[in-house]
Amino acid sequence: MWPVLVACGAFLSAVLWMDLMFDVQVLRYRSADEVPDAVLASIAAYYRRVTTDAWPMGRAVGVVMVIAAVSLLVQLVRAPGWVAVASLVLAGGPLLIVPRVLRNAVRLGARAHSPAQQTVLARAVCRDHLICLGGMAAFVALQILAGGN
Repeated sequence: MWPVLVACGAFLSAVLWMDLMFDVQVLRYRSADEVPDAVLASIAAYYRRVTTDAWPMGRAVGVVMVIAAVSLLVQLVRAPGWVAVASLVLAGGPLLIVPRVLRNAVRLGARAHSPAQQTVLARAVCRDHLICLGGMAAFVALQILAGGN
């Protein structure tokens, strides 16, 4: 399971990195009530492409997430121990956040809400992606350091 877990974690980390290249635009406006429309438009256009317009390629992320979740459970059953438990926590947390992130990204991509609500969505997606990247990076590092043990 070790190579599968590392591959899944690395793939999901790469996807998160790509998302964050757009998300981080909101960080410059942390103290502002609303993010400028040009920034919201940039982020929203990206999420429209990757959540709605890219079908069926967007399903690849979901498939990798399912493979990762099943592999984490197999690791826990086959090699129970602190590495398996820590891996489940580090990768499982981000996997559980994804439905909320996806829902917010789709809503942001639709641009059907007020600028204030789009700002809330963009900030929430950015925050969740930062949390997920931290968890996934720590998960991949743990798996590599543990070396399949």
